[in-house]
Amino acid sequence: MAAQRQYEELARQLSAIGAVKRGLGRVLPQECPGGSAAVLTLLERHGEMRMSRLAELLAIDMSVTSRHVAQVAERGWIDRSPDPADKRSRILRLTPSGRDMLAEISERYTHALAHYLEDWSDDEVDQLNSLLGRLRTSFDDCRPAAAAPPSPSPSPPPASPSTPPATTRTPA
Repeated sequence: MAAQRQYEELARQLSAIGAVKRGLGRVLPQECPGGSAAVLTLLERHGEMRMSRLAELLAIDMSVTSRHVAQVAERGWIDRSPDPADKRSRILRLTPSGRDMLAEISERYTHALAHYLEDWSDDEVDQLNSLLGRLRTSFDDCRPAAAAPPSPSPSPPPASPSTPPATTRTPA
């Protein structure tokens, strides 16, 4: 098992991944912001689905999902048809135009990655792909995180009514 310092460094590196995501977000077509690209990608990967399932996969609120869906539907990239099992619900599916947009996104991402990783060997890129896939798989089974180990320091005194409760922050 890795040492605590290794996990701490991994947490820092994963927090810094935001810079990579922002860099890739800058190559998206102007008419297809990140939320729209995520909707299209998930529909391609998982097939047609209800909006509630899409919200679950995006891990965002239903109202935010609804806005993303409205944007991609306005552009003709997805179709929203009544669910035969429940007429109040809609089934979302990619249109040919949506598949074309995904192809453009893929081409732009591939070009950007080739540019940023031009000094990496094929083996290094393969190793990164393998390790990131393994990391993602480790989280896919939704195991609950282990409880934090007990603090070696004594417990702080109980808060008085005038003292605000202490809060902790975790890296983004």
